[in-house]
Amino acid sequence: MEIHPSAVILLLLLAASFTAYGQPDDIKPRYQKFLSQHVGLRVSEHDCNREIRKRDITASENGCKEVNTFIKAKKDIIRVVCGKGGTPQGKNLFKSNKPFPVVTCKLKSGERRPKCQYRGKKSTRYIVLGCDRGWPVHYEEGII
Repeated sequence: MEIHPSAVILLLLLAASFTAYGQPDDIKPRYQKFLSQHVGLRVSEHDCNREIRKRDITASENGCKEVNTFIKAKKDIIRVVCGKGGTPQGKNLFKSNKPFPVVTCKLKSGERRPKCQYRGKKSTRYIVLGCDRGWPVHYEEGII
């Protein structure tokens, strides 16, 4: 069987486009959910109620989420934690090599939406992320 030169070129183009964009289709929805729930460059400790409501963050169908953390950094900087900017912690978890500013929103009252009320606190922490093939898909915890 002979491989046609145009087939090789097509294969190289496909490989280059995959590398350029890089995100497998099965990761896209999980990565987008991670961004929506945990990335907030401009979120302040006073924004918890508004941001959690606006982003439709819940624990279950109508339940208030007990705690939600927003990382105050650009998504490209956060993604580095899943590679050279993080230290493997076992399974698919990576701890950031440097601390990040975060806003942690804790439920202070309410059990069901829309009555969820949060209190926010800003801090700087090392973050632990669940990663899949170099993409953050889960916020595990923050470590002081």
